[in-house]
Amino acid sequence: MTTLARLDRWKEQGIISPEKHALLAGLSRGEPFSLFLELNCLLYAGILAVVGGLGWTLSTWSRQLGDVVVLTILSATFATCLWYCFSRAPAYSRAEVPSPSLVFDYVIYLGSLTWSVELAYVENQFHLLSGQWDLYLLATAGLFFFLAYRFDNRFVLSLALSALAGWFGLTISHWPSDQGEEYRRCAMLYAAITGGAGAALARCRLKPHFLGTYLNIAANVVFWAVLSGVFERQSDGIWLPALVGACGASLAWGVTRRKFSFVAYAAVYGYAGVSSLFIRGMDSFTALLSYFVVTGVAMVVMLVLIARRFGREA
Repeated sequence: MTTLARLDRWKEQGIISPEKHALLAGLSRGEPFSLFLELNCLLYAGILAVVGGLGWTLSTWSRQLGDVVVLTILSATFATCLWYCFSRAPAYSRAEVPSPSLVFDYVIYLGSLTWSVELAYVENQFHLLSGQWDLYLLATAGLFFFLAYRFDNRFVLSLALSALAGWFGLTISHWPSDQGEEYRRCAMLYAAITGGAGAALARCRLKPHFLGTYLNIAANVVFWAVLSGVFERQSDGIWLPALVGACGASLAWGVTRRKFSFVAYAAVYGYAGVSSLFIRGMDSFTALLSYFVVTGVAMVVMLVLIARRFGREA
């Protein structure tokens, strides 16, 4: 039986959707296929690498170059990015607006990251606000929110939400060692404000397609906060029921809204929390390794099966 015949049979049996059948049939015939998503991910990762390299270069050679040269380079890059975007952006709309060109989204993303590098350099060199990073983070969040809504860019919106999380005092650099009850309360407050703001803006028809970004970030913050409580042995016993409730809510939302990411959150974070309880009493390395091998493989298989089911029903 040929590959095309098998695909036809799977389509008739409902194993694959007509869209997947058309895609796989085209691949089997050697037809070209789209790499748009993969190339986008690589390009955004390339922007991150460029900005990271720029930051490292400036921090290494700042004394040789001098503050004037460094700030001129960063300011010129940021200003050029803004000029390019404002000069080529279509008129503002509350609805989703397609990108005017292939490089437009990457330019605004590069400009936003360049602003972050310049701000960090200015404070480290001149201490204008005496190390009060909260003010920098709040100002940066405001700027990024404006750019995200003006140019309809989800990546810049995620930068704005990350800066706002930093203003709330949420970091994962030392997680979970320095995260106590106060951190968890701040995290829950941030998640509630973020999710509520996203839902309110979507209800007002102001960039409603941004709601997914708000909810994804809020969900991850809630899970990180709850997990920090589950991992901490001296914490209150409310965090395990909280984890169960969060997993149930995420699973219900993912299933009803056909959002696989929320189903994955429930599975992965739930697995991490339950595993932390199981391994506390394990003293044998062999038993510990066996547990993670068996349960890890089972978790991956389960997620693959769920993803395939979502794909068939999409």
